[in-house]
Amino acid sequence: MDLQVVMTVVCGALIAVGIAGVIVPVLPGSILIIISLLVWALTVASTEGWVVFAIGTVLAGGGLAAGLVLTGRTLRQRQIPGRSVTIGALAGIVGLFVIPVVGLFVGFAAGLFVSELVRQRRAGPALTSSLHALKATGVGILVELGLACLAGTTWVIGVWVYFTTS
Repeated sequence: MDLQVVMTVVCGALIAVGIAGVIVPVLPGSILIIISLLVWALTVASTEGWVVFAIGTVLAGGGLAAGLVLTGRTLRQRQIPGRSVTIGALAGIVGLFVIPVVGLFVGFAAGLFVSELVRQRRAGPALTSSLHALKATGVGILVELGLACLAGTTWVIGVWVYFTTS
């Protein structure tokens, strides 16, 4: 089998894993997509490959940056420390192994709430700030996911153009 075909299949699988990694933050989603686009561009060594890499990198990198900025800005506005989100993320990783399928999300929410409860010492304000942090994180993930999907779509179009014109 031709190396370009094999690498196209491998890069496609890695892009799919990268898109999943945006949803499940244990995996390096957008970064994996950018690396996969670079590997594909190097493999095909064509104008199509480099155009796809450039556009896809702007989209995936923009999604990563937008997700971080939107989440960070909301957390700063609500005066929610990064420590709470970090504890939530660690609890989410533990939850991933304790509760199949939904453990990451349940663990993240529970860890975030417990951290905020310890910080604020009252359940009402802790619940309110936890919900704001969850919304901010969700918006960041949705923006990054949308742009990661656009980067993947760019790659699919690039593959189609490359293999139909070569």
